Amino acid sequence: MFFEFGIKDFIDILLVAFLLYYTYKLMKASGSINVFTGILVFILIWLVVSQVLEMKLLGSIFDKLVSVGVLALIILFQDEIRRFLLTLGSHKHASALVRFFTGNEKDNLKHDEIMPVVMACLNMAKQKVGALIIIEHNLPLEEVVHTGEVIDANINQRLIENIFFKNSPLHDGAMVISKGRIKAAGCILPVSHNLDIPKELGLRHRAGMGISQESDAHAIIVSEETGAISVAYEGQFYLRLNAEELESMLTKKENNL
Repeated sequence: MFFEFGIKDFIDILLVAFLLYYTYKLMKASGSINVFTGILVFILIWLVVSQVLEMKLLGSIFDKLVSVGVLALIILFQDEIRRFLLTLGSHKHASALVRFFTGNEKDNLKHDEIMPVVMACLNMAKQKVGALIIIEHNLPLEEVVHTGEVIDANINQRLIENIFFKNSPLHDGAMVISKGRIKAAGCILPVSHNLDIPKELGLRHRAGMGISQESDAHAIIVSEETGAISVAYEGQFYLRLNAEELESMLTKKENNL
């Protein structure tokens, strides 16, 4: 028997496909792809049992498991769900709409604010001084700032290098740059447990990946072992960057907004 297929059905399928794809990306970035696959397999079996085969007893058991499982998934993936909602609210179109009604301008680093960061990273890389610098964009990082020492200073190359100097008490933590200011240093970041991260990358890289998975910030990592400069952004690593590539990465966010 044929059924009518209208524009509403097409939009419905498109939205479901988008939701599944975004959930897949989110689970892959957080290292929970196996859980996502297991959930899809369970849903497929549930639909076959209850809708196709119409097994009433087994179908009712699956129905109960689904009703309880939704609550369990919300508890289990509360961080991922929070990030999804924050990302949705901070999407460039949503942010532009908010700025249109509120009259607020977007806060992005200018070229003369980016260059001190780039030059400091290059100097620290030459001397193999480890560093972790987080550049905030739309998602606020107040919780991260509160874990460190508040500085609230102008972006300055020498200040950045002094903070990450090996004998400095703040060199082991992360620096947060927000709204053209060095907000804090010595901050504690969430560590990513993604199994796809190469074994040779250390704790700084895992912390940079962790914050990039939970926000839209750029995380700049200078390796203490090799002096290589890397950037973690949106759950992806960009390794062994030179000055031009680093500058391009940091201005990419501004150009895309």
